[in-house]
Amino acid sequence: MAGLINTVLNIMIFAIVARSILSFVVPMAGARPHPVLLNINAIVNQFTEPILGPIRRVMPRMGTLDFSPMVAIVILVVLREVVN
Repeated sequence: MAGLINTVLNIMIFAIVARSILSFVVPMAGARPHPVLLNINAIVNQFTEPILGPIRRVMPRMGTLDFSPMVAIVILVVLREVVN
């Protein structure tokens, strides 16, 4: 059971990192990014928003910087260590 939880937490961490990277890549793709890139971005956003949304509501605004992915990763790593 711990292995399954560990795998799910690792997938969530990977998805949050992917979302952070895609937040830079999609705007750099120009006015008409490739539809596959947009689909991947939408899927990753839908997958990670249940975790990042509540953290954003609790954290104070830091201008244009979004620190919620970093906080979420720290929380997920701590949970992973507790499970192990």
